[in-house]
Amino acid sequence: MSAPAKQHLAARMARWSAHNRKKAIFGWLAFAIASFAIGNFVIAQQTIVFETSGPGESGRADKILYEDFKQPGGESVLIQNATLTADDAAFVAVVRDVSASVAKLDAVAKVESPFATDSGLISDDEHSVLVPMEIRGLKDDAADKIDPVVARVKQLQRAHPDFYVGSFGESTGKDVQEAFFGDLAKAGMYSIPLTLIILLVAFGALVAAGIPLLLGLTAVLATMGLVSLISQLLPMSDAIGAIILLIGLAVGVDYTMFYLKREREERAAGRSEEEALEVAAATSGRSVLISGLTVLVAMAGMFLTADAGFVSFGVATMCVVAVAMLGSLTVLPALLSTLGDNVNRLRVPFVHRLRRKDGEGRVWGAIIDRVLRRPVVSVVLAGGLLVALAIPALQLRTAQPSIDTYPQKFLGTYNRLKAAFPGTEIGANVVIKAPNVEAPEVTEAIGQVKALALDSGMNHPIDVDVNEAKTVANVSIPIDGDGIDAPSNAALAKLRSEIIPYYFDDLEGTEAAVTGLTAQSKDFNDKLKSSAPLVFGFVLLFAFGLMLVTFRSVVIAAKAVLLNLLSVGAAYGILVLVFQHGWGKELLGFEFTGGIDPFLPILLFVILFGLSMDYHVFILSRIREAHDGGMNTEEAISHGIKSTAGVVTSAAIVMVGVFAIFGALQAMIFKQFGVGLASAILIDATIVRAILLPASMKLLGDWNWYLPKWLEWLPHLEHGEKVEPVEAPPVPSATV
Repeated sequence: MSAPAKQHLAARMARWSAHNRKKAIFGWLAFAIASFAIGNFVIAQQTIVFETSGPGESGRADKILYEDFKQPGGESVLIQNATLTADDAAFVAVVRDVSASVAKLDAVAKVESPFATDSGLISDDEHSVLVPMEIRGLKDDAADKIDPVVARVKQLQRAHPDFYVGSFGESTGKDVQEAFFGDLAKAGMYSIPLTLIILLVAFGALVAAGIPLLLGLTAVLATMGLVSLISQLLPMSDAIGAIILLIGLAVGVDYTMFYLKREREERAAGRSEEEALEVAAATSGRSVLISGLTVLVAMAGMFLTADAGFVSFGVATMCVVAVAMLGSLTVLPALLSTLGDNVNRLRVPFVHRLRRKDGEGRVWGAIIDRVLRRPVVSVVLAGGLLVALAIPALQLRTAQPSIDTYPQKFLGTYNRLKAAFPGTEIGANVVIKAPNVEAPEVTEAIGQVKALALDSGMNHPIDVDVNEAKTVANVSIPIDGDGIDAPSNAALAKLRSEIIPYYFDDLEGTEAAVTGLTAQSKDFNDKLKSSAPLVFGFVLLFAFGLMLVTFRSVVIAAKAVLLNLLSVGAAYGILVLVFQHGWGKELLGFEFTGGIDPFLPILLFVILFGLSMDYHVFILSRIREAHDGGMNTEEAISHGIKSTAGVVTSAAIVMVGVFAIFGALQAMIFKQFGVGLASAILIDATIVRAILLPASMKLLGDWNWYLPKWLEWLPHLEHGEKVEPVEAPPVPSATV
């Protein structure tokens, strides 16, 4: 590569890479393989202990239980008969057979008798009986011991075909957990070939298509290892692999496509291999650097939540973006320099003939011509559509996923139990810690809490468990509702604001706190509501600043933030329509959600804002490059958007395809995450970048480049080295 008079960082990195091909290529491979090997075979990844990291009062209660009350796992067997009742001899015989049979298993420590006085284990209509049992050992080990219990219950069902005999508890949790990680494996298995197919269509050649996928995968593998190392100091969420795969493939493919497309375009324009690579490094390389920094800033916003799960997501996403960016700026130029025109080898029959040498898409070219002819109409229609989609977001309600959101194939026994014992499947746990919870004053207070809870409309049976040291009592109180609705929250408020303070606030040395699904959901929602403004403000402010410095324009920076907010708002609105109002639930295969997972609003915001900026920076850099090269604003808009339409569309299709796979998985968090991301990227790459962006820039004209005099001190950042001017396409005259 010839040495230009002045080069920015991305161009200097590309120059070094092209002159040190073996060091760059083999160094990258060594880094990726070593990181993955050390982080996966030498050092085990440490995961978050959620029982000790929860927020608020429920977090304190969970920590007490985790540290001072090692509770066993549990399983319950439901026995039902439509005609016989629990008083009938045949029914009693079946219940006793079930109890005796499971009690013989080594995994079972204790079986409760449903026939004990006031056990609460016989339904009101007496057609259902519940047989609870404790699994021997610690709860953390219960899933490994539950299979013999499940097998014995199935034997009992076959032995008593006139009864329903089914179990629920640790076995259900194990099934759901296995399905969760099975979903992750499916996502990885399907996303890679799908990405390759899309890239083959985009590039028309196997070698060119393989480069973005190879860079994305090596970035993912390297990050997996790095995250394992980091987890020794900062434990990670157990779902971190899915986030790394999603973001790694997205940005890895994006950055490589931006770079590779520009290099091929310059070769098609008649430049030598060396010149084409130099131009790509000076233009697209710089866009990759700016885009990467913007994404890193957006992901850093998650640190402001001070939540262990969000912090781990922030660290993981920042790592994979940084690694993908580093690969695009170092090993990619080395690969392109080594391959030269061989990057177009192994062409796909017929597909490569569809590619245009000028890099402009036929369809988008026609659309953009019409948008530029009628910019006012385009802004009103496109902007109105996004605002309409965003309006439902005002109804967005967050809720921790309840058990009802699990795949229904795991909930056969649970659904029967819920119908037979209404109001007992959801519990609030009052955790009391004292020097001696069996002291008379503490015992009396617990008794008063039980009595007042029942008088307040809460349900039977109320169980009290005490640890061996007699320092912690766990009072389980069944409450109405599904755990996240108004009745459940009313019961929680009653416990926290009236019952618990009245009886425990004056007991010296005693601490009482309420946990359970309802309490955990409320505390987590409260925490996110307080931190969300900080996260949003941080991301918006720093994104505005980066765009301002990059393009030296207040208008460009403000418009970039506004357009991205429209994309995010529309994505939120679609989530509400689908997962709160049930639009398309048959297609996606779910029945009940209760609301949007509390993790999603902030997680989607930072990820979508970061990924959307990829396209925005790439397109605007091309427009600014053309404008700085002598085109007027209208010509630069037309040329910049048309010349990037193909690569932006291809990159967006990759993202939408991969994210859509997650929308088809079983776990509700994956469905919501996939639908939100896929819809937002689709909106961003079409309505925003191809309609709103050019139309608004056409209307603003030279005001696009407005910079107040008091900001003239901002540095001048070149948008590429000076290259031979490109003839601008004709710009249609503007009409309304």
